[in-house]
Amino acid sequence: MPDPRHRLGLWAETATATWLTSRGWTVLAQRWRCPEGELDLVAIDTDGVLVAIEVKLRSSGRSGDPLESVDRRRPRRLRAALGRFRGTPDRPIGTSMRVDLVSVRPAADDQWRLSHHIGIDAWLADRHLATNDSSRRIEAMYGRPMP
Repeated sequence: MPDPRHRLGLWAETATATWLTSRGWTVLAQRWRCPEGELDLVAIDTDGVLVAIEVKLRSSGRSGDPLESVDRRRPRRLRAALGRFRGTPDRPIGTSMRVDLVSVRPAADDQWRLSHHIGIDAWLADRHLATNDSSRRIEAMYGRPMP
């Protein structure tokens, strides 16, 4: 029997990809793997930047905030994997790359709150990841029911 966390994670990644696409992004890959690790999503944003998106889902508040699970090593590993992605044949080679995080949490009325935290690799280079830093965060509600 498949692990329900795997199914929930895949749902959150698909919901995030759908949301980003609706905002004009181009999703290039989902669950892309290489020796440096796995990238949940790889996309080109509206400015042409190659972005690795780490998706963190919490189905309840008991597990804490999704941002709390990101330590200093993870963005470095994700950035290394994104560099590997960029270097593979037939991939877009741009000058800019970054690592973002989208946290997915339940909200009222079968809605899900997607919080897009931009450039977490730069945040962690300077300081710890601040959960209340709204200057680099975009939020949206997602109404599709969870599987």
